[in-house]
Amino acid sequence: MKWQSVLPQQCILLMTCLLMALEAVPIDIDKTKVKGEGHVEGEKVENPDTGLYYDEYLRQVIDVLETDKHFREKLQTADIEEIKSGKLSRELDLVSHHVRTRLDELKRQEVARLRMLIKAKMDSVQDTGIDHQALLKQFEHLNHQNPDTFEPKDLDMLIKAATSDLENYDKTRHEEFKKYEMMKEHERREYLKTLDEEKRQREQSKFEEMKKKHGDHPKVHHPGSKDQLKEVWEEADGLDPNEFDPKTFFKLHDVNNDGFLDEQELEALFTKELEKVYDPKNEEDDMVEMEEERLRMREHVMNEVDINKDRLVTLEEFLRATEKKEFLEPDSWETLDQQQLFTEDELKEFESHISQQEDELRKKAEDLQKQKEELQRQHDQLQAQKQELQQVVKQMEQKKLQQGNPPAGPAGELKFQPPGEPKVGEAPKHPAGGDQPLPPGHVQEPAARTDQVHP
Repeated sequence: MKWQSVLPQQCILLMTCLLMALEAVPIDIDKTKVKGEGHVEGEKVENPDTGLYYDEYLRQVIDVLETDKHFREKLQTADIEEIKSGKLSRELDLVSHHVRTRLDELKRQEVARLRMLIKAKMDSVQDTGIDHQALLKQFEHLNHQNPDTFEPKDLDMLIKAATSDLENYDKTRHEEFKKYEMMKEHERREYLKTLDEEKRQREQSKFEEMKKKHGDHPKVHHPGSKDQLKEVWEEADGLDPNEFDPKTFFKLHDVNNDGFLDEQELEALFTKELEKVYDPKNEEDDMVEMEEERLRMREHVMNEVDINKDRLVTLEEFLRATEKKEFLEPDSWETLDQQQLFTEDELKEFESHISQQEDELRKKAEDLQKQKEELQRQHDQLQAQKQELQQVVKQMEQKKLQQGNPPAGPAGELKFQPPGEPKVGEAPKHPAGGDQPLPPGHVQEPAARTDQVHP
């Protein structure tokens, strides 16, 4: 459908290409010379995960809205500002009843999922009396006040939440990378403290040598410049550099033939440059830094080329960028090893935060150890009381036996036995004094007196 190709251009929410910075692969096929599978009109394109915690809900809403002809036509004529402002959301009132019913069902499922997440979180801290309605306020991608039906406000909130989250994604990535680099340096310095002077100097020399070796690499072309693109054209696409044509280049690297260069397709263009600096076989090259370098290259090109800031590059935007002076005569590109990623004050603040966290963890560990010891003490005390009770019962039974009292039964009942009656489990004696048992129903006659005189 045309929807699938128009969709990413119009709406950051209904995104097919405004997605996470995933690791891309180099383009090494000349599509002008290879006949094979191409993009089929109407074929559904599978897109990468956005990384949003409501990604599945977002995709399901897109799939349902795609089935409505009226909404699809409105989307095709809307610009990015109309979508962001919420104007497009009001068109939801005009979609078919079947589409609205399906959207209602999706929202109820999403609300139920969020409630389960809340319950699981609260159960983990043994909280009771959960106010789901209040806790649902933390989720900004749906209207929690109406958990049953999908309204225009829901679409508007979903658009704004996805837009904001994706725009902040790169910023979050940079912050996490900065923490990663500071942690590396912190751990290195802590390790040096454990060494004697000789080993410390040897380790420091090794570090400086590896750092120098990493920085000794070929020149990295400015991302998006003519030199950089021509290198891809020649080495990855296998074409004559003297025949470089920006329009042909764009079509070659529009992998899914949707008319745009998305973030993934752009990042694939930088693989050759990154290979100049990073080699997974080298100890001194950090692959986490390589992906950060790729992300920064993509960001730079997007800032320079993406005029309407929809995170997609059209052919028109691409060709206009090739006409700029910066395309032909770019500034030099500084790689990460040539930049100061953090200051000494920032590192000290980071280490202070780590120290505080370690103290908190240590205190928790000590508290848990004390609780464990207390539980063990209570257990030992109960065991001692149990043994004392068992000893007392045993002494009482022995005393009763010594006094001639019948012992207690298994359930504590007394085993009383009247005089003259056979003991439990013992058969009555034969009338003649023998040991043969009496037949059933026979009553034993009293024994004759031995002093009686017969006539």
